[in-house]
Amino acid sequence: MKNSKDNPGVFIPPPLFYAALFFLSFLLQKYFPIGNGFLQTSIAYVSGAIFIVAGLAFSIPALRQFIKTKNTVITVKPATSLQTGGIYSVTRNPMYLGLLLVYTGLAFIFGNWWTFLLLPVLFVLVTCLIILPEEKYLSEAFRNSYPEYKKNTRRWI
Repeated sequence: MKNSKDNPGVFIPPPLFYAALFFLSFLLQKYFPIGNGFLQTSIAYVSGAIFIVAGLAFSIPALRQFIKTKNTVITVKPATSLQTGGIYSVTRNPMYLGLLLVYTGLAFIFGNWWTFLLLPVLFVLVTCLIILPEEKYLSEAFRNSYPEYKKNTRRWI
């Protein structure tokens, strides 16, 4: 793996994007409240729990696989291997998908419509500021294997 720029250049830890927008949604709710009737029901709570479990079902195996292969989740460090098996055969970004599902689950549980309204913004930010730079880096770092993997495995799901 030869590369002049040996990391994706993502300097803000990706979970901070999710946390920042989550907290922003609470500020928006404080200053621009939206009624949350449905979100105060047991159906919303159960839905939130289901989303969180689904998110963990993507994130935990992905993290375990990174640890097992001694790869790094720190986006300013070079990748030591390309993950293509296990959960990475379902989606190229199981950790980001998992975090998105957990974010959605927490939106149900905490009962804030602003969290839902910021979901598309979060999706675009993660795609443009994290995933696209990582894909560019992986294309250069793993020239022989990444294009085929990219062709056979979807970005999100």
